[in-house]
Amino acid sequence: MIEPTLNYVLCPGPGAAAVPAGQDPAAARPVTGPQHRMAYWEWNATGNPAHPHVIVCVHGLSRQGRDFDVLARELSQHARVVCPDVVGRGQSDWLADPMGYQIPQYGADMVALLAQLHQQAPIATLDWVGTSMGGLIGMGIAGQPELPLPAPVRRLVLNDVGPVIQWQALQRIGQYLGFLAKFESLQQAADAMWAISTSFGPHTPAQWLELSRAMVRNLPEGGVTLHYDPAIAVPFRSVTQEAAAAGEAFLWQLYDQITARTLLLRGAQSDLLSHETAQAMGQRGPRAQLVEFAGVGHAPTLVAADQVAVVRDFLLANGGTATA
Repeated sequence: MIEPTLNYVLCPGPGAAAVPAGQDPAAARPVTGPQHRMAYWEWNATGNPAHPHVIVCVHGLSRQGRDFDVLARELSQHARVVCPDVVGRGQSDWLADPMGYQIPQYGADMVALLAQLHQQAPIATLDWVGTSMGGLIGMGIAGQPELPLPAPVRRLVLNDVGPVIQWQALQRIGQYLGFLAKFESLQQAADAMWAISTSFGPHTPAQWLELSRAMVRNLPEGGVTLHYDPAIAVPFRSVTQEAAAAGEAFLWQLYDQITARTLLLRGAQSDLLSHETAQAMGQRGPRAQLVEFAGVGHAPTLVAADQVAVVRDFLLANGGTATA
């Protein structure tokens, strides 16, 4: 079975890592500096390491790049697929300043990643798949034509996210974000994560265990805990309902500037992306094509065969060329 390679890119930012990836947070000491490392998983089954078609897949708020394993294995037969661990997650560094855990920093990191990928092998066609937070980052990348990208985003997949985020969903996420329990085993951690993730929709036990594998890291004293810096919750909890509402106008502005052909996925029971917002996204800006998945809330995991097929067919239509 095809597996990804783990790579890193140095990114400018508000300070270096508080915890280099893999270290025990209890033994770490914050340091300052101009850069941090972002990890990314690269998939390529084409036999061409310099494939000019690059698909970037970016995960949600408390997730990591291995979420896309099923989709990436499928897409990597046709393109170079890159799945970053957004800083503070997975194998990436943790920031000394928790207020750096916000979309502007994440977007700057993605620009650095794209520059490195382009330097390694020229990018002729660039596509983006973003789940929740990863979709917001994608809107920032695709909706700012002045950014120094190696190629414009050609096709954009927004997975259960848009310019209007329902406040009750943010409150729900805030109830668990940043509280890192210790678990005796991967299975125990997977069971605990499922208790707060049933909105992802039906999964077999094997599918959920595989999705959970990269969601934990080993503790030196034994057992496991979740993979991310609990400080990602600091800026998240500082957002008020008024501030969230005020940010909608800016997000709509970004959305309206997107020229990429856009596919909007929505869990039919999503509490984060309303049906009304999804409909509005189909009527303005890039006029997103909407596909809803029954029996799923926030957010589709892109593991089920029907979900993978929708994304694959959208990205690879016309042979996966740059023809829109």
